[in-house]
Amino acid sequence: MALIITNDCINCAVCEPECPNVAIFEGEEIFEIDSDLCTECVGHFDKPQCQLVCPVDCIPLDPEREESHDHLLQKYEQLTGKPA
Repeated sequence: MALIITNDCINCAVCEPECPNVAIFEGEEIFEIDSDLCTECVGHFDKPQCQLVCPVDCIPLDPEREESHDHLLQKYEQLTGKPA
């Protein structure tokens, strides 16, 4: 699954620079995640870095966007041009 930022976001911006895929951006009201770029840090790190640094724990898995680990690895390879 891709990740999503909920309305609990306090716009602290600590998550944005942690995303290796540049999937996090400032939306109109809160930060948002581009699900086409989010790999949950698969290929880069063991755990999603945005979740680790979020002070209010507002970045859960997006139930609307289920993706297997293999799909996330494929997305990583497409985004980076590197084998996983």
